[in-house]
Amino acid sequence: MVTAPPPQARSATRLDAEVIGLSGLTKRYGEGVLAVDGLDLTVRAGQVFGLLGPNGAGKTTALRMLLGLVHPSAGEARIFGERIRGSDRVLERVGALVEGPAFVPHLSGMANLKAWWESGGRPMSEANLDQALDLAGLGRAIDRKVRTYSKGMEQRLGLAQALLNRPDLLVLDEPTVGLDPQEMREIRQLVRDVADAGATVLLSSHILAEVEQVCTHAAVMNRGQLVATGTVSDLTGSASSVYVETDDVAAAERLLATLPGVRSTSHEAPGLNLQLDGIGRKEIVAALVGAGIGVETVMSRHRLEDAFFQMLDTEAR
Repeated sequence: MVTAPPPQARSATRLDAEVIGLSGLTKRYGEGVLAVDGLDLTVRAGQVFGLLGPNGAGKTTALRMLLGLVHPSAGEARIFGERIRGSDRVLERVGALVEGPAFVPHLSGMANLKAWWESGGRPMSEANLDQALDLAGLGRAIDRKVRTYSKGMEQRLGLAQALLNRPDLLVLDEPTVGLDPQEMREIRQLVRDVADAGATVLLSSHILAEVEQVCTHAAVMNRGQLVATGTVSDLTGSASSVYVETDDVAAAERLLATLPGVRSTSHEAPGLNLQLDGIGRKEIVAALVGAGIGVETVMSRHRLEDAFFQMLDTEAR
């Protein structure tokens, strides 16, 4: 994140306008490593957009190219319609936390924020300090030395730093990695609060539940390529699963494993979780009852986890 212009210098972002545009974005390292392969992606104003994929999918490399930290081998990245070439002024409208925060441990949280801001030649009076601290929710801990912070508190301080310039776009790379469940929940709420305050958010994650709970839209990456993109509801609707409980789980599993349209079965005590492809609950129940197996519970699910693994499985074929 770089110097923030005064608020009056910023132009308003039209609702649904393109905030991020990636076109054929590619990064090759040496002869054999293709980290990002022809990535096309659009993020629009007001979205909380999740870049989802397993570790090594190319998410961080894509974000680094977007922010001008890495030069692409081919293609281009645009922010607010301007092509990114390095130290562009458009980056002054961006707050970012990529690959974790780094602070001086013997200084307080407040001293770290002030030192970072003023290192860009800006008076502290121009910083969005009050709102950044309010959103980060560090309270009195802001005056404690950073070496006393938990991992979650350091992440909050990093987010406060990224918010000092009143960003129109916030870019976060794995914002909850290494945090405990309570800290993860707090960071997710912070991201929602930032979005409610009017910023567009792009976050990368390999945590499916995180994207499903926080994001309005998502894209799935694998091995440097885009697998799917859309609203989270569209993506979860592209795959489904059914949870069933019967009076004979072993017999039900043997039968359902042979049923066309049942992609896989797995134990989820006390029943079974079925990954489906073109078959509904009625057919499942009819098959079980027809085989003399008592059906106790049938529950449909539409989860990002189901969609994610179905996409990766389809791509691997």
